[in-house]
Amino acid sequence: MSRAQLALRVSDLEASITFYSKLFGTEPAKRREGYANFAITEPPLKLVLIEGEPDQETRLDHLDVEVETTEQVTATTGRLKDVGLDKVWVHGPGQEPWEVYVVKADADALGKSAQPDVNGDECCTSRPAAEGATAAVCACGACGP
Repeated sequence: MSRAQLALRVSDLEASITFYSKLFGTEPAKRREGYANFAITEPPLKLVLIEGEPDQETRLDHLDVEVETTEQVTATTGRLKDVGLDKVWVHGPGQEPWEVYVVKADADALGKSAQPDVNGDECCTSRPAAEGATAAVCACGACGP
């Protein structure tokens, strides 16, 4: 099952967890320091909350599309490249970043950035693509745990 991911940077993680638990009728699927995510069935959504600065308004951190296999990431990468878009990362008209990824492993800590490098060749942990691969695959907790 593919699903969209919405990652929000929030100033009060606990208050946000309480609010979104009530809003979607479910508890977080995963929690760790400064981070929580919800695996929401209806609508199909992965909601990620990342603790930001105190008194900062909630803001969009990043958007993702989670897929089930590396092959789906590779296929999407090829399709996007064929139509002239960035490899795995693309940007909407408002410069909002979208990533297509597969969860390869769970990370113990939040990655330093969920953004690719300037060439779009690496993702959040700056882990390069496997030899022979056409694009990096996000394997950290920041992009899509």
